Amino acid sequence: MDLILVRLLFVIVVAVTCFVIEPFGLTRNYDAGVGAVIGAAIVVFEWKLRTVSLKRLIGAAIGSFLGICGAYLFALVIRNSIPEGHTQSFLQILVMLLMAYVGLIVGANKGDLLNLAALGGIFGGEKQGKKSYKILDTSVIIDGRIADIAETGFLDGIIVTPQFVLRELQLVADSADSLKRNRGRRGLDILQRLQKVATLTIQIVEDDFPAVREVDLKLIELAKLYEGKIITNDFNLNKVAQLQGVEVLNINELANSLKPIVLPGETMRVFILKEGKEYNQGVAYLDDGTMVVVDNARKMIGKTIDVSVTSVLQTTAGKMIFGKWDERAAYSRQAAVPVSAPPVPVPVPGPAAVAVAAPGPLETKQSTS
Repeated sequence: MDLILVRLLFVIVVAVTCFVIEPFGLTRNYDAGVGAVIGAAIVVFEWKLRTVSLKRLIGAAIGSFLGICGAYLFALVIRNSIPEGHTQSFLQILVMLLMAYVGLIVGANKGDLLNLAALGGIFGGEKQGKKSYKILDTSVIIDGRIADIAETGFLDGIIVTPQFVLRELQLVADSADSLKRNRGRRGLDILQRLQKVATLTIQIVEDDFPAVREVDLKLIELAKLYEGKIITNDFNLNKVAQLQGVEVLNINELANSLKPIVLPGETMRVFILKEGKEYNQGVAYLDDGTMVVVDNARKMIGKTIDVSVTSVLQTTAGKMIFGKWDERAAYSRQAAVPVSAPPVPVPVPGPAAVAVAAPGPLETKQSTS
C-alpha cells in the first residue's frame, strides 16, 4: 500500500511540475496531462524492473554505458562529415538512441553469464531467478504418460504448449481415420488433465517460425528461444535436439530407467507366450513390457515356469533379459514332492446291504424228505 501511495505521489509531482514550468510549449492543462503520462510510464518501467534479476540489471547498465560511449564516437564522425543542421542533429540523436537500445538489450540477455557469487558481499546472496520451461511435443501429449508423471509430483515448472502443436493435435483429432481421431482427442484430454495439476503452470505460446516447416525443428528453435527442455518420446527428435545443444527429457528413457533391476543368477517366474527366433527358445514378457528370452522353453508355451537369468542386455529400444529353463531341475523338484493317495472309504453294512444266500444241496434234500 505504501508503494502505491509513493508512486501516485510521484505521478502527481511530475504533472504539477509540467503544469508550472510548461516544458512542451502547450497550455498548462495539456502540459500537466503529458507530465502525468510520463510519470505513469516511469512507474510502469519501475514495476517491470522489479521482476528482473540483478544479473540482468547489471548487464543492461554495462551494455547501455558501452552503447552510449559508442554513440558519442559516432556523433563525432557525424559532426565532422555532415554540415550543421537538422539532419546532423537527427542523426546524432538517432545513433545515441540506437546504440543505447542495442547495448541495453544485449547486456540484459548476456547478464545471466555473470557470476555474482564470485564477488561475494551483497552479491553472494543473489538467487537464481531463471524459470524452468519444459516444451511438450505432440507425440508425448498423445502418449499420455506425461499426465501420470505430473500428477505424482515429479514434474514442475512451466509447461509450454506451442500453438503449432495444438494445431497439429486438432488436425489429428479431425482426421477421417478413426484411430488417428481417437489419438488426437486423447491428446486434448491429456492437456486438460495437465491443466488441473496444481504444481504446474500451463502456458500456451503464439511463437512460430514461418521459415521452418517441420514441427520438430520448430520445437528446437522454440527451446532455444526460451532456454527450455523438450519433453518427447520421439527418438529422432531426441537425437537432432541433442546435436543442436537442446536438452531433452525422453519419456521412454525414463520408463526404461524405472524397470526392475535383474542380476544374472536370479530366478524369476514368467509365462511363456510364444516361440523364440532361435531353436528351442521361448519368449515371455514382464508386466512393464520387458522381453524375456528363455532357452529350452519352446515346449512350455502357454505355461508359467521358473527360469534362471543368464544375462541382461540394455539397448536403445529397451531392456532384454535372457534366461534358461532347467528341465531336469524342474522335474526333480516335482518328483521330490510326495503324492498322498486319497483315503479309501470303508462301507458300513446296513439292512439293505444284507444279501440273501442261495440254498445249498443239503437244504434241498431236507426239504424233499
